[in-house]
Amino acid sequence: KERIEKLRSTIVEHNRRYYIDSEPVISDFEYDLMMLELEALEKKFPEFAAGDSPSRRVGSDHKNEFTQFEHGYPMLSLGNTYSESELREFDTRVKKNIEGDVEYTCELKFDGVSISIIYNNGRMLRALTRGDGVKGDDVTQNVMTIRSIPYMLSGENIPAELTARGEIVMPRAVFDGINIDRLANSLPPFANSRNAASGTLKLLDPKMVASRNLDCLFYAILSSPPVSGSHFDNLVQASVFGLNIHNSIKKCSSIDEVIAFISYWEQERKNLPFDTDGIVVKVNSLALQERLGFTAKNPRWAIAFKYKAEEAVTKLLSVSFQVGRTGAVTPVANLEPVALSGTVVKRASLHNADQIDLLDLRTGDMVFVEKGGEIIPKIIGVDSSARGNEYDKIEFITLCPECGTTLVRNEGEANHFCPNYRKCPPQIKGRIEHFTGRKAMDIEGLGEETVELLYNNKLVGNIADIFDLRFEQLIGLERIGEKSAANILNSIRKSIETPYSRALFALGIKHVGETVAKTLASKFNSIDMLVNAGFEDLTSIEEIGPKIAASIIAYFNDSENIETVSRLKSAGIKFSGDPANVYAGGGKLERKNIVISGTFAKHGRDEYKSMIEQQGGRNTSSVSGSTSFILAGNDMGESKKSKAQKFGIPIIDENEFLKMISVNAIEE
Repeated sequence: KERIEKLRSTIVEHNRRYYIDSEPVISDFEYDLMMLELEALEKKFPEFAAGDSPSRRVGSDHKNEFTQFEHGYPMLSLGNTYSESELREFDTRVKKNIEGDVEYTCELKFDGVSISIIYNNGRMLRALTRGDGVKGDDVTQNVMTIRSIPYMLSGENIPAELTARGEIVMPRAVFDGINIDRLANSLPPFANSRNAASGTLKLLDPKMVASRNLDCLFYAILSSPPVSGSHFDNLVQASVFGLNIHNSIKKCSSIDEVIAFISYWEQERKNLPFDTDGIVVKVNSLALQERLGFTAKNPRWAIAFKYKAEEAVTKLLSVSFQVGRTGAVTPVANLEPVALSGTVVKRASLHNADQIDLLDLRTGDMVFVEKGGEIIPKIIGVDSSARGNEYDKIEFITLCPECGTTLVRNEGEANHFCPNYRKCPPQIKGRIEHFTGRKAMDIEGLGEETVELLYNNKLVGNIADIFDLRFEQLIGLERIGEKSAANILNSIRKSIETPYSRALFALGIKHVGETVAKTLASKFNSIDMLVNAGFEDLTSIEEIGPKIAASIIAYFNDSENIETVSRLKSAGIKFSGDPANVYAGGGKLERKNIVISGTFAKHGRDEYKSMIEQQGGRNTSSVSGSTSFILAGNDMGESKKSKAQKFGIPIIDENEFLKMISVNAIEE
């Protein structure tokens, strides 16, 4: 029972990281092993079964920032296997009650984010994420920026209502370019292209989504009645309609042909521009699919064969612990060097204490290492048969390895943190490096090594100390001559002209990244306004959730941070917006809080937001007693509608709104 409960809680946590945060910390193989163990234990001990067990549910990618809609056809996950024998067992199960031969359709399993697009009379109506399989997030505006997804279908005999299912992917070349840029700006790289695609699709700015050059490959069309009686023919027809169907799809007349297809693509897939992690095998006949039916979470007529990532076996020498800029403590495995995917691996991430416990790691263990997403080395298992009795169990540390402070672990969080952010050396140096980075204050010459040098010589212990540096202090340091010192000081002087939003980002407030900093700078014209903002003021902004709001308030409630900001102001840092961009007053929506909900015919949501701001109004995401009115389009959210009724808030359509601000409404 304890093991079942431990597996359930661990899988739920990994579901959140995979579907919501787009930051998985274990490989698909590790996840599948845990799920298989849970399913086996629940079958063996049915008295411990639970309706809410992750073994009976589809993982959810719901985000509160998006409106949810119900899928016309549920989006279930696929059962999967890594072995040929289990694939043959699947074939045997399919044929058990079927007379005659069975055809299969084989498709590459692209490693991306599932999407369901509803077309009404050939025109895109709505695009939904998988969500929890029953309801998905409405990401239509973002999907419309992806060029390979048609807004209008082409050809003849298009069903009045058609649902196209596909996988949104990020090409490897685009992914590599984004990671190069992130590393250059001291940002953590995306672990793999799937995470990058998922994170991009859930961005709140469609323009940013468009800049990421996502692609989409479709794998099914659904309609009533179906276009054809076979899945393969449906895909062929989908291509005629203008949907992007990869030319690798194949109809196979036997399981041996399926296995040959899998064998061929194991190597050939590496020549594709997209990441793939396996093959999806589906019964071709739709009538037979209907006869076979579904389990609680999987179709019985389909299975995914997954290719196992390249792995190696090596010895675990020790585990060290690193402290990051935010105080998060990350365990790192130090390994006997081993060749893996063309590189020599000496270290691997262990992520957190739960991962160490799950692996039951001991010093000296022979461990299996793979490159998660073929990029970041990680330990996925232990060869327990090679373990000696004298091996010591790895215990997560209780004290910070840098400053000796007792570590804390907040409820609901996976990581341990050092709370001594004022005095812990790596946190201090990390904040300074972040402050001087290219996307922050962009101070040349103050990289990691130079910051380390200045800190060790007690010349900087706070980001504001940078502006007190003098020429004579610098030229006395190792590796810094007169020219280098002059260049550093000149770059520091230039940084004073850094725009407000970047200066705000440079402060390093937890959860305030570059995009959030821009949003805050646009909503609060000076840092003084931001300092005095309350929780509701912050969360009323569409991009600001409770976690970010709490972090901002905590930062400015610290007297030392307020003193730092004051010193930076004295140094000349611009903590206010460009006067040319500040609203001059007198607009028709001045001091009005407006919520936008639904989709519109005459202008996009972003255009309406701009109109509201130009007229002095304020865009808010949630309905409250302070909401002035709701600008409602088609498919307005039910929760917003009920709240409007509760608070007696007016609901107006776009024609009324355009008349209100004296912009001519375009008649259809």
